[in-house]
Amino acid sequence: MDLEMLAFRTGGLDRAAHLRSDWQTVWPKGRILPMWRGRPLVAGATGIGGDLHLLILPSDHPIAALQTAEPLLLGQDADGPLFAADLSGWSPEDSAKDGGPGDPGEAQPAPGVGGLPEDARFPDMRGILMGLTAFEGELAATARGILEWHRSHRFCAACGHPSNMDQGGWRRDCPTCGKMHFPRTDPVVIMLITQGNSILLGRSPGWPDAMYSLLAGFMEPGETIESAVAREVAEEVGLPIGPVHMIASQPWPFPASLMIGCAAEARSRDMTIDPVEIEDALWITREELADVFAGTHPVIRRPRSGAIAQVLMKNWLAGTLD
Repeated sequence: MDLEMLAFRTGGLDRAAHLRSDWQTVWPKGRILPMWRGRPLVAGATGIGGDLHLLILPSDHPIAALQTAEPLLLGQDADGPLFAADLSGWSPEDSAKDGGPGDPGEAQPAPGVGGLPEDARFPDMRGILMGLTAFEGELAATARGILEWHRSHRFCAACGHPSNMDQGGWRRDCPTCGKMHFPRTDPVVIMLITQGNSILLGRSPGWPDAMYSLLAGFMEPGETIESAVAREVAEEVGLPIGPVHMIASQPWPFPASLMIGCAAEARSRDMTIDPVEIEDALWITREELADVFAGTHPVIRRPRSGAIAQVLMKNWLAGTLD
């Protein structure tokens, strides 16, 4: 299976856990990836042949003064420690158009400090998935996921008091009850359900027009991956399935999911759609899927490049899923 199309795949980041308890020592010689409301700082052109890249800056760059929290130690590479600098408290003049983390919006120009490139900006990560290298994608996904966890877990789950960042951002400690809290990842199964020459696609209520994708759902406590796939397919479209095969996985920091890509054969094509979970579901043939990727299908638009659903569908279409 060709995983080069998969965004946020392993990029070789050394997470350097041994540095987390003493991150202040390596901070002066470190470099930072500025993040603003879940968006990484980039420069360069997007698209085919573009030179899009993350802007990794020295830790003493003037932009670091805009941080609203302690820096997050992401890890290190051959050139030294790497941190994420959270600039979410910075309010540009036109910040009213930004809806916060998760809002695609337009790219926000970077603050005018430190002689940054003219095109330095904070774009929504979902719009630049395939413009980053594997290393940059892993770095940005890690930064977004951990910073979003800090944003939404500021209070102790045991006693309700405010907690504090520790371990270079990889833990929160409660000074009141002593409880320690660690980042969590939410496992999600996403499944390529086939029957003969057809695959099953669905759409959730509220999705943009013409957007269809593979069925997916969160795993529940006590479930295996295989059980979660079977349960989700049964709940959403009422179909029994055969053996489940895990194909690939993808971190998806929107906000903190791990997408577990699976495949299974349906034992029937007769669906009973749950209207609460699924707005529509349909079978499309391999030939129709080719039209989807060509942009000529009358109902379904192209899937998002870099997302695991797109990668699974494209490999199935090419016969390279295994």
